[in-house]
Amino acid sequence: MMQVHRDLSQLPLFKQAVVTIGTFDGVHIGHQQILKQLMEKAAAVGGEAIVITFYPHPRSVVGTYGGEVGLLNSLEEKCYLLEKLGIHHLVVVPFTRDFADQSAEEYCTTFLHHYFHPHTIIIGYDHRFGKNRSGDYRLLEQMGTRLGFQVTEIAEEVLAAVKVSSTSIRKALATYEIKTANQLLGYPYFFEGVVVKGNQLGRTIGYPTANIQVNTPDKLIPADGVYSVSLLIKPLKDSKQPRTKTLLLGMMNIGIRPTVSGKSRVIEVHIFNFSEDIYGATLQVHVHGFLRKETKFSGLDALINQLEVDAIDAKKQLVVHNFT
Repeated sequence: MMQVHRDLSQLPLFKQAVVTIGTFDGVHIGHQQILKQLMEKAAAVGGEAIVITFYPHPRSVVGTYGGEVGLLNSLEEKCYLLEKLGIHHLVVVPFTRDFADQSAEEYCTTFLHHYFHPHTIIIGYDHRFGKNRSGDYRLLEQMGTRLGFQVTEIAEEVLAAVKVSSTSIRKALATYEIKTANQLLGYPYFFEGVVVKGNQLGRTIGYPTANIQVNTPDKLIPADGVYSVSLLIKPLKDSKQPRTKTLLLGMMNIGIRPTVSGKSRVIEVHIFNFSEDIYGATLQVHVHGFLRKETKFSGLDALINQLEVDAIDAKKQLVVHNFT
């Protein structure tokens, strides 16, 4: 099981630490190439594979960028994905203005060397660190010679794939290209949220829904529309009854519900063949396919007719997927 560390003062003494550093938003197929190198190097030296990431996202502290860019993963989701890949340790470093203002040399000595005593640090050819991003691979290599660690550079073509993937995934999710997004991620895009009470209209028309309040405000949610999904229900708080890990199937609507004069954006999931009370539970929702854009219908009868079609289409999409 991967160990998650959030307090630098409480880190263990790592064994032959092989370290990589980054935000790893999405933990997508480009990142997975880097992490594969990390795991292989750790195995070769009999060491531990360590991912260092930052929270909050560095751009929220020092970044200047146009518009809001949603994150592909919350911190909890990132932990889940990295553990599945076999990473030994995830170190979550509080990213503050003081941390960002360290010189590149201080970053190497008082952060990397002091806390990790690395055997090897794996970075990309264009990795920058320290105040004003003044540190680079060459400086890190010099510091490694002085402090006693090796540095491995990730090839430019691998990093190019990483950059393209993050941008392409966001674009695909915004334009209903779910298949493309999932191929770039290497897994179905997912998010988590708590089931809260809605207006309960769905149960009156034969399609009860779980209204989901997403846990992370800056999490990227797909464009408004109807999707086929699978779901995991996490345990209710203070519940003595553990939830099954069996995946449930359903369809999801994201949008303002114009047919019933909705005003705010909501996320609703209709779970097939399911009638449990799950208010307060956390759902992990995996998005598998796009069905249609949100539409304003002439009335409830027309909406019900369309929901029947949506359910059939969703089940057709879901039958071809192997769930993990």
